Amino acid sequence: MNHIRHPAVAGTFYPARGNELHDMLETLLAVPSPDGQMLPKALIVPHAGYIYSGPVAATGYACLRSVAGSVQRVVVMGPSHRVAFHGLAVPDDSIFRTPLGDIPLDTETIQALLTLPQVHLDNEAHRLEHSLEVHLPFLQEMLERFVLVPIVVGDAAPAEVCDVISMLWDGPETLLIVSSDLSHYHDYETATRLDRATSDAIETLAFEKIGYEHACGRNPVSGLLLYARQHGLSVETVDLRNSGDTAGPRDQVVGYGAYVINR
Repeated sequence: MNHIRHPAVAGTFYPARGNELHDMLETLLAVPSPDGQMLPKALIVPHAGYIYSGPVAATGYACLRSVAGSVQRVVVMGPSHRVAFHGLAVPDDSIFRTPLGDIPLDTETIQALLTLPQVHLDNEAHRLEHSLEVHLPFLQEMLERFVLVPIVVGDAAPAEVCDVISMLWDGPETLLIVSSDLSHYHDYETATRLDRATSDAIETLAFEKIGYEHACGRNPVSGLLLYARQHGLSVETVDLRNSGDTAGPRDQVVGYGAYVINR
């Protein structure tokens, strides 16, 4: 029997009608690919409503054009906004549904993750969580076919997240998406300064300098940066803006960045 996770924020964070969602994504993704040869293995991308963070997320997803044909599995890790828990949560669903269709889960890999002490089965952590959901239509638009490993990250140390990433990294068939916004509700000038410092910390793999006030996805971001540090990988900033640049006023903005780790 298939257990289906239905979309929680369709109609609020992004259009609920498939044709409208496709048209919006087509417009957002009509950006040039970044200069230089990119073979992305991991992205850090934001997770707000599409009118706010969509243009920044799209610059990250545009990097996938060069690898779209080779990706068969996507791991999406994002912070928990609604449920407090320790460790990392996976669901026992077999399908995640969006207005663009159904995405099968890699249930075998999810079962393997449950052998790690910090990974738990928790459908409630996934049911209303938007930090993973908003990325799924982007992935459906960019990739051909893929299976999904969705992970909501709660109170988890960088090493705990890093261990999970190590288990999942594999070869070019696997893509890792880490979901995070940057600073929240500062004025435009303050946010620009804070987010530039956070972006510098991400580029230099200095996860110790990133607090929850700098990035709501601090925990999954820190785990990815620790993995990158251990394996001699580098992070490149693709885009850095905030909601004052994309939509809305500039007195209280939310920061967004898009980053790529190449193979």
